[in-house]
Amino acid sequence: MPDTPRTRKGINSTSPRPGREPSSPGPCSPDRKDPYDVLGVPKDASDEQIKSAYRRLALKYHPDKNANNPEAADMFKRVAYSYSILSDPEKRRLYDKTGFQGVANEGFDMELDLSNLGTVNTMFAALFSKLGVPIKTTISANVLEEAINGTVTIRPLPLGRAFHDKVEKQGAHFYGVSISESQAEAGIVVRVVSTAQSKFKLLYFEQEETGSLELCLQEDSTKSGNVTSAGMYFLHFQVYRLDTTVNAMAMAKDPDTAFFKRLEGLEPCEVVSLKGGTHVFAVYGDNFFKSASYTIEAICAQDFNDARERLKEVEAKMHQKQNELREFESEYREVLSRFQAVTSRYTQEKGELDELLKQRESIQSSFSCSSLLKRSMSSNNMKVSAEDIKGQSPCHRDEFLDKERSHKKKWFTFKAEKRV
Repeated sequence: MPDTPRTRKGINSTSPRPGREPSSPGPCSPDRKDPYDVLGVPKDASDEQIKSAYRRLALKYHPDKNANNPEAADMFKRVAYSYSILSDPEKRRLYDKTGFQGVANEGFDMELDLSNLGTVNTMFAALFSKLGVPIKTTISANVLEEAINGTVTIRPLPLGRAFHDKVEKQGAHFYGVSISESQAEAGIVVRVVSTAQSKFKLLYFEQEETGSLELCLQEDSTKSGNVTSAGMYFLHFQVYRLDTTVNAMAMAKDPDTAFFKRLEGLEPCEVVSLKGGTHVFAVYGDNFFKSASYTIEAICAQDFNDARERLKEVEAKMHQKQNELREFESEYREVLSRFQAVTSRYTQEKGELDELLKQRESIQSSFSCSSLLKRSMSSNNMKVSAEDIKGQSPCHRDEFLDKERSHKKKWFTFKAEKRV
């Protein structure tokens, strides 16, 4: 694979993500392989290169296609694990800096292929999803294989016309959108909405000269109000996708600073514009058990100049806000650490002060006639030590003890009468 991002036919791809500099690999564990080597990409590979390599290898080693090859299953897991590191900006940064040690505690966010889970596991996955646990799903290997083989049916989708349909779970409907150069220059938007709140994925494929389709972009549906939706915006400026699954996982790892993770999944889309020609999109059913109902439409942005400019401004502000939150998070953590230290000291100082006041009050209350009388009575009625009666005979000793008992009894009787 070349060291520079590949420019696809009919697409203007963006450069590698800003702020990411090529770096040397971290030390590798003996039982793990460098994720860059596993995916066959260079150390400065762009997100697009990493995704393309992952999809190609995942399809090659998918268990469905290698049922009798256990080595392929191990390789599939290794490919998925490598992708989980390199596709996450924070994990990739940690790996580049410290190797596997830096990502050891980050977990393994492997995507699930629902078509290969089985009924029982799918039920568990659906249950966890209902409970709010973020579940990442991948596209069925059968759908990708059919796309690569060029055996899918592509329906025409004219600009400005909405199309309603239902797609089976883990199935896909393919659409061809034909645009002119002037329409491509004005900008194209493709959106899918489900009023039934179905889960789906919006996919964009590059069509090769051989007729095969290669997956280029993927947008998961997100819930907003009473609908779920996904969209792709080819408007000649940088648009960002917001991966809510990444957000939820980041917020779950550190609930105390969940606010700062709300834009954790904000990533730039790799494709910002299209060229004239026919472009292939697909709607993939991502429901656990039932088909997904949806409405898809492709729009030329030439009649939406105002909305286009406002979106451009908001997207730039979102990216700026992401950077500001990262800086603010560092400041917040420093202040929070200081606050926790001060709070701990406050609790300690308060306890010590309360104890000193308690001791002071006890000592002050001892300056009284009643306390003096008590001490006097106590000293007059002290027990005779063993040395005082050691030399006495048994008879004298018994007589002495009887007198002591009688004296104590009279004293206690006197105290009871006094109280009455």
